[in-house]
Amino acid sequence: MRVFLLAGLCLHLAQAPTVKLQNEPIFGQAAWYGSDFQGRPTASGEVFNMHKLTAASRDLPLGSCIRVVNLSNRRSVVVRINDRGPWNDPDRIIDLSYAASRQLDMVAQGVTEVRLESVPSL
Repeated sequence: MRVFLLAGLCLHLAQAPTVKLQNEPIFGQAAWYGSDFQGRPTASGEVFNMHKLTAASRDLPLGSCIRVVNLSNRRSVVVRINDRGPWNDPDRIIDLSYAASRQLDMVAQGVTEVRLESVPSL
């Protein structure tokens, strides 16, 4: 129930449709970023807030929402794409805000294997 409420909130705030991932999830690594970027502008033009459920992606449309699943513990979070990246490693498919990484219980690891999924339409 909580995931669906977050998805609805994400859709409402972003005012953009969810992304369909070609009917298949995307697998790769996720990392997180936080205080070094706090208050700096993102690619979408909004100010980065490490306490919001947001993420950076090279390919997903800005403003879209996506579910990220931590493959090591099956925890998931719905995030809104508001920035571009990651740029440092081709195996990384998404950079998550600190808040999103806490939800996934991956702060201590720094990088973890994830699955990106479409968020069901409400």
